[in-house]
Amino acid sequence: MNVEQVREYTLSIFGVTEDQPFGDDIITFRIEGKIFLCLSLGQGLNDMRDSEPRFALKLTPKRNEELREQYSSVTPAWHWNKKHWSDVYYEHLEEDLVKTLIKESYDLVVSKLPKKRKG
Repeated sequence: MNVEQVREYTLSIFGVTEDQPFGDDIITFRIEGKIFLCLSLGQGLNDMRDSEPRFALKLTPKRNEELREQYSSVTPAWHWNKKHWSDVYYEHLEEDLVKTLIKESYDLVVSKLPKKRKG
């Protein structure tokens, strides 16, 4: 997947909104105001690992550990709580896995919303 495909897929999930509160080089994706994914646009301001395309997403600590052990393209998130957030260098992973991880992050955040906000 490329950056446009990641953005399009993420916005296709029910109720997702985007904004740029951290500057022009990061798009945050939210559900009911809660961030579940931050996509780097690679403009150099917040790049790691030789400016490779990446996003940060929220998963359970156990899931983050599993993914980091299994894939060198999943690392502790640079600007986020490293227990709960991972950086995913998505161009090095299969599209189906990338979509699965995005949806897992979304589902995790939705599961923590108050019942009246889940719709």
